[in-house]
Amino acid sequence: TYPDAWQILASVALTFFAFLGFAVISFAGGDLADPHPEMPRAMYGALGITAVLYVLISICVFGTLTVSQVIDYGPTAIAEASRINLGEGGFRLMSVAALLATASPVIATLYASGGLTGSLADAELFPPVFGSRGRLGRHGGLLLTAVFTLLFVTGFDLGALASVGSAVSLAVFVLVAVAALRKRVELEAQAWPLLVGIVGSATVLCGFLVNRWLHDRRC
Repeated sequence: TYPDAWQILASVALTFFAFLGFAVISFAGGDLADPHPEMPRAMYGALGITAVLYVLISICVFGTLTVSQVIDYGPTAIAEASRINLGEGGFRLMSVAALLATASPVIATLYASGGLTGSLADAELFPPVFGSRGRLGRHGGLLLTAVFTLLFVTGFDLGALASVGSAVSLAVFVLVAVAALRKRVELEAQAWPLLVGIVGSATVLCGFLVNRWLHDRRC
């Protein structure tokens, strides 16, 4: 009764999107007192803690609800499992937690957007308005990112946004890994982890795109 291999592979893309916050840590490198030891510890720590939490939450949900119930409840499955275990108060508490969890990646993205868009504008890869010398001032990139985020969130289905975000994130991850592979001597990086990342991410991306094309072309 399991889904086919393409659907399972496609689900990995959404899992990748759920873990994407680790990449935002790199934007905080300039704010760290000693980034060389602190940055790897922060990334590995974030990935490890998140993985443990996701596994524990999955065990709790599927220990409370059946598979068909989880499918029927969809995005509210965790809250419904909390309702069964903790009553109406648990459902409301989990709803508030879901709002905070949704807001946190947006805040993290906005935190990173100022420096990222400003750097791209200075390199003439983004319009000057995103840079510190644009009409909107040094916060131009932050303001424009906030506006675009609001437009996307209010204008598109969240499921579709997650699908598009997963595909774009995987594509960016592949391109960054390819760039790192080409500059591995300068970066003093080993080739095999980069190759594993490129092949693995590209495979998942292809599987995800095929699955979306076959089952939901709107995404």
